[in-house]
Amino acid sequence: MSLPIVAVVGRPNVGKSTLFNKLIGKRLSIVEDTPGVTRDRIYSKCEWRNREFMIVDTGGIEPASDDIILEQMRRQAEIAIEKADVIVFLTDIRCGVTAGDYDVASMLQKSGKPVILAVNKIDSIGDVPMEFYEFYNLGLGDPFPISAAHGHGSGDLLDEIFKYFPEKADDEYGEDYIRVAVIGKPNVGKSSLINKISGENRAIVSDIAGTTRDSTDTIVENEYGKYVFIDTAGIRRKSKINEKIEHYSTLRSYMAVDGADVCVIMIDATEGITDQDTKVAGYAHEQGKGCIIAVNKWDAIEKDGSTMNEFTEKLKEDFSFMSYAPFLFISAKTGQRINKLFELINSVNRQNCMRVSTGMLNDVLSYATTRVQPPSDKGRRLKIYYMTQPSTRPPTFVMFVNRADLFHFSYQRYIENQVRQTFGLEGTPVRFVIRERDKNDNK
Repeated sequence: MSLPIVAVVGRPNVGKSTLFNKLIGKRLSIVEDTPGVTRDRIYSKCEWRNREFMIVDTGGIEPASDDIILEQMRRQAEIAIEKADVIVFLTDIRCGVTAGDYDVASMLQKSGKPVILAVNKIDSIGDVPMEFYEFYNLGLGDPFPISAAHGHGSGDLLDEIFKYFPEKADDEYGEDYIRVAVIGKPNVGKSSLINKISGENRAIVSDIAGTTRDSTDTIVENEYGKYVFIDTAGIRRKSKINEKIEHYSTLRSYMAVDGADVCVIMIDATEGITDQDTKVAGYAHEQGKGCIIAVNKWDAIEKDGSTMNEFTEKLKEDFSFMSYAPFLFISAKTGQRINKLFELINSVNRQNCMRVSTGMLNDVLSYATTRVQPPSDKGRRLKIYYMTQPSTRPPTFVMFVNRADLFHFSYQRYIENQVRQTFGLEGTPVRFVIRERDKNDNK
């Protein structure tokens, strides 16, 4: 099921990016006092009352402006409004209600979407200033006083947002289905692969980049198992995204990754590896998904005895940040190695949800620390008391130590290699969390 989408809209410089950063808990949007800094829509996952949703930060709306950049920002905000489940209209107490606010309010009322009016920059706690009541004139119901900078009122605002979320639907596919997102640049053959796998033309196939405008699901059941393949719109560089509809397609592609168990990252063998390929893969890696790198159109490559080895070495170099991911050379057109792809999907999915007992982990830890002593600094040596695995997807390991600052990245990588050599974990990232058990240990 897709996550609910919340769009934060309003005039330039009312604090939308500050509110966005406060709600997601990190500085993702650029925050400046200069109007127009957020020119594109930025989105991130957020959670409130055990419910995840996507929050979208939009560029400021200037309904009457003829400025080219402001025109583009308005069009992007309109797309966000169209696709949102809930809209937060942010205003500024210091400016009062402006003509621009009335114009934006009129636009939002025409959208037919739930609109929550928030009045920002009320930084003092207590009774709201008299100017606050002026915002009732916008005709959007009771305003919510907030301070995006300090977080005042954000809980009440989130509670109001929560009221408009659609009911959680039961998973339309059972747990025995593996969800596979097929991602990559436009025109690498994602739709062709889905069509070959399903045996029918489920997705439009064209040489024109950007044919797939949205994410579509294809159910496949065969001798290898049960799968839901998600054919996503190609993810382009932001500078290359000119049509406003493609911005939403990119958002849906990232959301498809979020909802997948395994990501098949497709690369066009005829074009070679590009920076955008590694960025697409990087998002799947950051989300902790099981990953397979599929090099498509391999049938169109002229080969000699060393072609595959040379391409593999190039892949290892460019995807060194996810060295765990297996490579597979396929042809969506001819079906070459498609059966092998199913086997890899099954294997990677098992590895991504693998759970290892604490006893087995600590046996590996004991062997590793005996073989290579932990690092030390100024007479203090790192002590790793024990390791446990609290969660999967991706496998996440917590190590309790005496001093986290002594746990150098190189030694962490060594421990990770020992864990991988023992338990496999091919095709999945792993996470290590370092916790100090006793900061006052002076022994």
